[in-house]
Amino acid sequence: MSRLDWGVLISTIAFIVLYGVWKTRKAQHMSGYLRADNTERWWMMGLSIMATQASAITFLSTPGQAFADGMRFIQFYFGLPLAMVVLSITAIPIYYRLKVFTAYEYLESRFDLKTRSLAAFLFLVQRGLSTGITIYAPAIILSAILGWNLTGTILFIGVVVTFYTVVGGTKAVSQTQRLQMAVMLGGMLVAAIVVVRLLPPEVGFSEAMAVAGSSGKLNLVDLSFNPNDRYNLWSGLIGGFFLSLSYFGTDQSQVGRYLGGETIAQSRLGLLMNGLVKVPMQFLILLVGVLVFVFYQFYQPPLYFNQQHTQNVLASTAAPAWRSLEEQDKQVFQAKKEATLALVQAHREKDAGAEEQAAQRMEQAENSRKELRTQAQELVKAHNQGTDMKDTDYVFLTFVTQQLPKGLVGLLLAVVLCAAMGSTASAFNSLASTTVVDVYKRSLKPNASDDHYVKASRWFTIGWGAVSIFFALFASQLENLIQAVNILGSLFYGTILGVFIAAFYFKRLQGHAVFWAAVVTQLLIFLLYYQTEIAYLWYNLIGVALVVSIGFLLQPLARKQA
Repeated sequence: MSRLDWGVLISTIAFIVLYGVWKTRKAQHMSGYLRADNTERWWMMGLSIMATQASAITFLSTPGQAFADGMRFIQFYFGLPLAMVVLSITAIPIYYRLKVFTAYEYLESRFDLKTRSLAAFLFLVQRGLSTGITIYAPAIILSAILGWNLTGTILFIGVVVTFYTVVGGTKAVSQTQRLQMAVMLGGMLVAAIVVVRLLPPEVGFSEAMAVAGSSGKLNLVDLSFNPNDRYNLWSGLIGGFFLSLSYFGTDQSQVGRYLGGETIAQSRLGLLMNGLVKVPMQFLILLVGVLVFVFYQFYQPPLYFNQQHTQNVLASTAAPAWRSLEEQDKQVFQAKKEATLALVQAHREKDAGAEEQAAQRMEQAENSRKELRTQAQELVKAHNQGTDMKDTDYVFLTFVTQQLPKGLVGLLLAVVLCAAMGSTASAFNSLASTTVVDVYKRSLKPNASDDHYVKASRWFTIGWGAVSIFFALFASQLENLIQAVNILGSLFYGTILGVFIAAFYFKRLQGHAVFWAAVVTQLLIFLLYYQTEIAYLWYNLIGVALVVSIGFLLQPLARKQA
C-alpha cells in the first residue's frame, strides 16, 4: 500500500478507538457498563444494531457471494423487517418492565434457573465460536495484503478490540459504532461509484446491468419452493423471519444494544430503523459485488484470487501446469470479452436477437473458464494443505488492492476493519455481560459489590477475547465466511428462540418440560445438519416447532414429577 493508504487506514481506526475510549472513560458501575445508563437515542441504537450485524464478513464475503451467485442472497433478509415489528410489540416491553441486563434473566422469572442457564449456555457457545470467524475475516485482509503472519494478525485485531471494550463497556461499543457505521456505508457507496467509473468508456451503468442480467447475476427473487435451496423467497421470508426473531430478540449481542435506550419508544424506533435500512444496505453491498463481476468481464481477472495460494503452487512442481492453465484462461477471456462487448453494442442498439446471440457466446466462454478454474482449484488444494476455503472471499479484496486509486484502498480497508471492530466489540461485551449476570452473579457469587461485578465483566471480556481468538486460528477450514456465520447461528438460534416463544406465548408450558424439550431439539438440529440436505435457514423454524411441540408432549410428565 502507498503512504497515503496507510495514513487513511491508521488515522481512521485510531480516531474511532480513541474517541470511544475517551467518551466512556468514566463507566464504573453495572448499569453504565452493561446498559449505558439507559441514555441511548433511537438513531444511535439503530446504527449500533446495524454495525453489530455488519461484521467484516459482510464487506469481505458478501461481494464475493454476489460475484459467484448473483443477488439472490438478498432474500435472506426479507423476513427481517417483519421480525423487527414483532419484537417491538412483544419483547421490548417485557425486557423494560423487568429491567433486565440480559435477555436470559426473563427466562428464570418465567420458567426456572436451569432453563435460563441452558439458553445462556447455548448463546455463549454459539456467539463465542462465531466471533472467532469475525476476527479471522479481517485478518485475512491484512495478512494477504501486507504479508503479515496470519496468527500474529489475528492476535493483533483481537487484542485491539478487547482493549476498548474492556475500558468502556456497552457505551464504548455504541460510541465507536456510530463512526464505524458512517465509514462503512460511505466507503461502500464510494466503491460502487468507482467501479462504474473504471468500466470501459462505452459501458455505463445501464450496460453494466445488461451484462449482469445476461450472466444471471440479477436474480433478486426466486419464487420456487425448495427446502434444500438456501436462498429463495420462502426460505428468506419464513426462515429469515425466525432467524431474525432469534438473533435480534434473544441474542445478547443485539438485545444489549437496545436495552440501553432512554425509553421503550426509543428502543422500538432503533429496531424499526434497522428493519428499514438493513435490506437497502445489503442490496448496495451485493450490487458492489455484481459490479465487480461486470468489471472482470472487460479486464483479465486472476485465474485464482487468493494470491498466497497461487504462489504456493508456483513454487511447486505444478508451476508449468499452472502457467499452461493461465495461458488457456487468457484465450478464453479474450473470447468472452469480445462477446460481452457485442452484447453491450446490441443493448445500445436495442437489437434483441444480437443481444441473445452474444449472451450465448458469453455463456459458452464462461463454461470453458469454469472448467479451467476447477482444474486450478485442484492444484491449489493439492499444494495448500488441502484447504477448502472458497476463493470468492478474496474477490473484493483483490479488486480493492489492484484496481482502486491511492487513498481509496486505505478507506476500503478501514471499512472492513471498522466492521470487524464493531461486531467483535458487541460480541465481547455481550459474552461478558451474559457470563457475569447469568452465571457468575446468579450462581457463583450473588452478593458481591457493584464495583466487583464491573471488574468481573472486564476480566470475562478478556477471557472471551482469548477464546474467540483461539477459534479464529481454525476458521480457515470453513467454507464461504458469510455462510459459515449464518449456518453456525442457525444451528443454535432455533432452539433458543423456541424457548423464548414458549415463554412469551404458551403460558401453560412449565420450565421442566421446556428445558428437556430444548435439549432434545438441539440434538435433533445437529442430526438434521449432518444427515440431511435441508437448507440451514429452515433450522430456525424447525427448532421453534420442536421446542414447543416436544414441550407439550413432556408437560404431563413434568406435572407428575412436580
